[in-house]
Amino acid sequence: MLVLVTGGSGSGKSEYAERQMTGFAGHRRFYIATMECRDAESERRIARHRAMRAGKGFETLECPGDLERLSLDKEADVLLECMSNLVANEMFADGKLHEEKEIADKILKGVKHLLRQSRHVMIVTNEVFSDGAPYDPWTQEYLRCLGRVNRVLAEMADRVVEVVYSIPVERKKEGEHS
Repeated sequence: MLVLVTGGSGSGKSEYAERQMTGFAGHRRFYIATMECRDAESERRIARHRAMRAGKGFETLECPGDLERLSLDKEADVLLECMSNLVANEMFADGKLHEEKEIADKILKGVKHLLRQSRHVMIVTNEVFSDGAPYDPWTQEYLRCLGRVNRVLAEMADRVVEVVYSIPVERKKEGEHS
């Protein structure tokens, strides 16, 4: 089963996803952490997320890119936090801009790899498309790639949940087709 959890920054989507994951009892629980620690802000966010999941039975796998290198337990439950970080890491790897379609295809192939190896996969992503601000070409390319990945994930997902002010809003229920 694939569940996509989306929402704005600070919406409570990570807390919601972790709460949902702890409801899957009796199986190994992996937390795939995609954020690279590059500055004081990312260090603070990583520490906050580690504290949030402490004592919840997650085995943390640091994976800022290349999901296909992961080998998991077939009966595992997986929480990937967060797709927007993963897209940025892959797009700007080696200090250069990689092509949107190539990166989207690589990431989606990696997600399918996780799905073949797990019972449940829950992916947290960000809704960053509503501000209407003008961006430089690199950021625009990043937003196109994240949008492409999010659209395909929503189509693949059994459930899509948007978290708004800590309130989960079911956008796609199990059994519905997009």
